[in-house]
This record gives sequence, structure tokens and C-alpha cells, in this order.
Amino acid sequence: MRRIDWIALTLSLAAVIAAYLVADRVFDRLPHLEDEWAYIWQAQVAAKGQIAIPSPEHEKSILIPFVVDYNGQRFGKYPPAWPALLALGVKFNARAWANPLLAGLGVWLTYRLGRKIFTPGIGLLAAFFTLTSPFFLINSGTLLTHPWSYVLSAAFALAWLDTFPSILVNPTGTRIPKWLTILVAGLSLGLLALTRPMTALGVAFPFFIHGVILLLRGSRVDRLQVAGIGGISLGIALLFFVWQYGVTGEVFLNPYTLWWEYDKIGFGPGIGTAEGGHTLRLAWDNFKVSMNSGWKDLFGWRTISWLFLPFGAWAAHRNRAAWLTGSVFWSLAAFYLLYWVGAWVYGPRYYYEGLYSITLISAAGVFWLASLGRILKWATIALVFFLIAYNLVFYLPERLGNLAGLFGVRRELLAPFQTQKALEFTPALVIVHPRQGWREYGTLTELEDPWLTTPFIFVHTRGKRIDASLAEHYPGRKIIHYYMDGNLSAPEPVEPVRQ
Repeated sequence: MRRIDWIALTLSLAAVIAAYLVADRVFDRLPHLEDEWAYIWQAQVAAKGQIAIPSPEHEKSILIPFVVDYNGQRFGKYPPAWPALLALGVKFNARAWANPLLAGLGVWLTYRLGRKIFTPGIGLLAAFFTLTSPFFLINSGTLLTHPWSYVLSAAFALAWLDTFPSILVNPTGTRIPKWLTILVAGLSLGLLALTRPMTALGVAFPFFIHGVILLLRGSRVDRLQVAGIGGISLGIALLFFVWQYGVTGEVFLNPYTLWWEYDKIGFGPGIGTAEGGHTLRLAWDNFKVSMNSGWKDLFGWRTISWLFLPFGAWAAHRNRAAWLTGSVFWSLAAFYLLYWVGAWVYGPRYYYEGLYSITLISAAGVFWLASLGRILKWATIALVFFLIAYNLVFYLPERLGNLAGLFGVRRELLAPFQTQKALEFTPALVIVHPRQGWREYGTLTELEDPWLTTPFIFVHTRGKRIDASLAEHYPGRKIIHYYMDGNLSAPEPVEPVRQ
């Protein structure tokens, strides 16, 4: 390894630490979005080697968002790859480290991409831009799929370029055998399809175009290599339908629609919540809202995070590999126009897996500007230092501070149930009466398992009669009504439900 490689490795380790600090200090190592609750539940089930479990009694009272009850079975609506990986964190009691470790690997792969496509210096700057990106750090501190998907996306791009080095500006020999690069590319894209199918389509599309060109104009070896990558990735992706059959009993029944019937891809009536369904106008509005927050969070330079992109595009205009990887972000944005809901709380996270498109082209733009003369070189260096310092001193602390306690989710909500006095009331069935919203109840589910064998079981109140009937189905548990005030009173006597 060269000295610059060691610097890149140091940045990767720094990314692990920074992402964990975000997970711990900002998000309290707790879920905040509905998706995260579902992933945790699925990971706990996967840690036991299962994909579904029998539905509990009064399943509507024992609510986990995006976890579906269907034909007597309870399962998450999300594809299985990320829950299966997160299950390792659950099994070893290191759940909060899963995404930070992946974030570090993502920074390293970004460096490797930049080094291969441009120069080691551009790769290093792109890795540094990634490390300091509020968008990157925020999502890397969550329990969402995106850091894992980013690693798969970058690994696929890197393996593709190693398989077809002729599109590189300065192709160099590699000791990595082609069968291995083909395998890595196919596995990465296939696993991405088992994680985020729409994202896999968006990431794959630019490479699909390149693959078609190779099939039409390439050599016999090129065609075989394209077919190999396509065959491996498709074979793994088809396991998605095996999973659907395993949880729903039907090959083509999408679990998304079992939670929301209108949760589909495309345009027209019955898709999305708008009257008349999803439209191109709504898709464009979602994109604009996402990107308005996205430019601010991208590098923390407010609305000018795009500043070096035009210069990078010009610097890379003859670099076919740069255009290939640089188009992934925009391909994702185009594909997600088909989805009726946008994302902006954590920035435009649906495009996260294409972040290297922006960091690599921006870094190339910085180097191109710095090459135009001595005065411009030092002016560019000074501007970059100023912008990074502004982000680290002002924007990033403010942005992360605003996310602390998001939606009222804090670890302090668990404290009343972790005292010795509380344990004296167990085993207990706790009927939760939220004051502000379901997330207060959802936070408490951190203390229960999917099989409801923990000392506390938490249920969401649904009225006196339904609440009273719960005791019949969970005998031997004391009944506690909890009003989110921090006080646990003595369990109430169980009264029979009058018919």
C-alpha cells in the first residue's frame, strides 16, 4: 500500500467513528422512522433463522409499523437482505455498529473508484468529501438500508470497471482474476436487488446501457463477461420472489400492498394517496423537495454544494468511466420518479447509493480548477478549505443538533421500565396511552421481542373494552396503564370482560 492508501484507510476509520457518534449521540441508537422499526423487527426474527412468525392475539394493539399480519403470519414488508445482515448486529449485541462499519467501507470504496477512474488524489478528495458530508453521516447513523446499499452499489461499479478496463483513461493491469470481478459484480447487484429493488434498477441502468453496447460491438469475451454478470445478478434477484412466496404464500404478492394497498410503483389511479393517483407533476414536486434539502445536506455548503460539479463534468467529458459512474445518482433520481412518495427528512436518501457520482465529479472539478494556473490553484484550495470549515464548524453541528430527539424519540423514554421497582411488576402487559403520537409507544417496543416473551409487553391503547380483553389472551401478566408521564403505578386488578 502507498502512503495515499494509508491516508484513505485513515479516512475510512474516521468514518466509522463519526457515523457511530451520530448513531449514539444524535439518534440514541434508536429507530426514528417507521422503516427502522420494521428493519429491527425483521432482523430480530432473522437472527433466529425465521422470516415470519405467528401473528399475536390482538395484532392491531401490538403494532409494529410496516410489519404485516396476513393469513395468521406476521412478517416485515421489506426485502430480506438488509434484515439478514442487521441480524448479525442483533445477534452480537452490536446493532448500532452495523451501519458505521459499512460507512467506513463505503468511504474506502469511494477512494478506490476515484483512484481507478481519475487519480489517487481525486479519489482521496472524494473520500474526504464523503466523510464530511452531512447527508452521508446522517444516514450512516441510522438503522436504514442505505449504507449497506451504498457498499453494494460502489462494489458493483468497481467490479464492473475491473471487468471492462478498456473504458478507463489509464487502464492498468490487475492481478484480480476476471472470474472474481464478474462474481463480485453479479453478487453485489443481485444482493442490491434483494435489499432495495428500485435502487438496484437505478444503479444498474447506466451499466446496462454499457452492457448492451458490449453485447453489440464487443468481443466474444466481452459478451460472455456481460452475460456472466447479468446471469449471476438475475439469479440472486429472483430469490426476491422466493421470499415473497415464503411470507405471503403467493409468488407475486407484494407485501408493500398488504400494509397500504396503494403502495405501488408507477403512475395513474390507485397509486399513492393523491386523488387520481400518482402523476408526473407530483413526481417532479417530490424530486424538487428532495433536492432542495439534498443540496444543503450534500456537503453542508448550503445551496452551493453543486459548485464544483460543472467543472468536474467538463474535466471528465472524455472519460467514459467517469460518465458511467457519474450518472448513477441521476439514474436513481429518474427511477424514483416512479415512486409516489419522496424522502427529505434525512435528505434525498433514495439517491444515497449514487452519492459517489457527486463526490467523484466534484473532486475532479476541484482538481481541474486547481490546474489552470498558480493563482487559481491557491484560490481553489482556499475556497475548498473555507467551505469544509464552514460545514464542520457551523452547518454540520446545527443539522445534527436539530435531529437529536427527532419526533420525540429519546432513550429517556425507556428509563421508567429499567428500574428495580418496574421489574417487580413483571411479567406485565403495558397498555400505552401516548400523548403526542405512536412513536412514544414505538420507542418502548425496544424493550420487547417479536415473540412477546420479554418481561414487558407493550400494546397501543384501542379503547377500554379492547384493552380489557387483552388480559384474557395474555394470562399471568399484570396489567399496567402507562400515560407517558414517567410514573409506573401498581398494576391494576384484572377484571373479567362483561359480555
